Amino acid sequence: MAALEPRLRTVGVVLAGGVGQRVGLNTPKQLVKIAGKTILEHTLALFDGAPEVDEIIVMMTPGFTDEVERIVALNGFRKVGKILEGGASRPETTWRALKALGAQECDVLLHDAVRPLLEPRIITECVEALKVYSAVDVAIPSSDTIVVAAPGPRGEIVRDIPERSGLRRGQTPQCFRLSVIREAYERAFADPDFDRRPPTDDCGVVLRYLPDVPIYIVPGSEHNMKVTHPVDVFIADKLFQLAAGTAPEHSPFAYREAMEGKTMVVFGGSYGIGADVVDLAERHGAEVFSFSRSLNGVRVEDPQAVEDALAHAAKETGRIDYVVNTAGVLHMGKLGEVNDTTIAETVGVNYLGPVNIARAAIGHLRETRGHLLLYTSSSYTRGRADYSLYSSTKAAVVNLTQALADEWAEYGVRVNCVNPERTSTPMRVRAFGEEPSHTLLSPRAVAQTSLDVLISHLTGHVIDVRLDGT
Repeated sequence: MAALEPRLRTVGVVLAGGVGQRVGLNTPKQLVKIAGKTILEHTLALFDGAPEVDEIIVMMTPGFTDEVERIVALNGFRKVGKILEGGASRPETTWRALKALGAQECDVLLHDAVRPLLEPRIITECVEALKVYSAVDVAIPSSDTIVVAAPGPRGEIVRDIPERSGLRRGQTPQCFRLSVIREAYERAFADPDFDRRPPTDDCGVVLRYLPDVPIYIVPGSEHNMKVTHPVDVFIADKLFQLAAGTAPEHSPFAYREAMEGKTMVVFGGSYGIGADVVDLAERHGAEVFSFSRSLNGVRVEDPQAVEDALAHAAKETGRIDYVVNTAGVLHMGKLGEVNDTTIAETVGVNYLGPVNIARAAIGHLRETRGHLLLYTSSSYTRGRADYSLYSSTKAAVVNLTQALADEWAEYGVRVNCVNPERTSTPMRVRAFGEEPSHTLLSPRAVAQTSLDVLISHLTGHVIDVRLDGT
């Protein structure tokens, strides 16, 4: 093992040169959107936010560098220093990146752009490993039996079944001292057989051409998947939903910094969760305007009333930074048993209300790059026979949240949805009667999570609030 060395400048190279043919697209798969952002945005955010990374180079599919520049500017990624066109192959793209790094020694983290679920822990461990080793791979044990195939008379046959305990599935980043990976590629390009049988990855180049250089393995993660096939897009989107299922934590000072001098409009703020959101926001210095049917006659199903309410708040303070909608109705009964009035009110308040609020709010939120927060119910994932109409409207709010987050991303406006478990609100009491208090969330806890989401950088997520705090 080599002696421990001080950390060098660390450069993250995001390899985004592929086209999404296997995903069924004619555009780069790294520009496919999942969880409200492109795959590339998720990946760049990881490296830009990693304290160990000093600079980022993006190697992009030819013809799409302008789109990367737009993404970088929109998100304010500070560490992206170069955006370059990739080559016709993975080795050529890597070589272009290595040449762009110049002569000064540094540590290089080569990462597939289409692995957007990389854990920050892996970046940290790779950088630490580079203090000891000059080549580092990321891999996980293989849970499947690996079969070595060979041509047979009527197709492939099994030639060998290696011992699974020694097998690993390679991931990225693959990390190197610049001088080492550069020398490996110089030897590779001098080999006339390299093009005929190129290694599958950069560690393979080092292993073949610098066999005396040990390659250390950092444990990877099952979530660090590569988005390659159509089903991968769906899986990655669901994994992002799980990863962002809880609100980020903030220091006590973060709330006042985010709220003081800002304007918040809360619909449905006369009682329950909405009233607690109002109280907490005001305590942290926000100017809050509360509107509801019982408080001042504002019905969210009335688009003009919603528009007038927002206009009033904007006129008073000159801005609107946060719009929160907690208005909702819960009617019990099977769909075949409810009357037309109940259907109209449920759909009007629970779904058309958020639509009306979104339409009226976007003009204000664009000016402040603000945040719209909606609410769903834990029943949205499965539906309930005794209140199927309510559940379906809440499911629609989830889809609305994700669609708006995508639609409004170019304006810098965030949209999220809070999903509380059973909560002790007047609406629930009217529907279910009194229930044991220890089985219900408090409105205050949901309101606190709401503030955590509002001052975060999340967008397009459904944030769970559970009784057990997880």
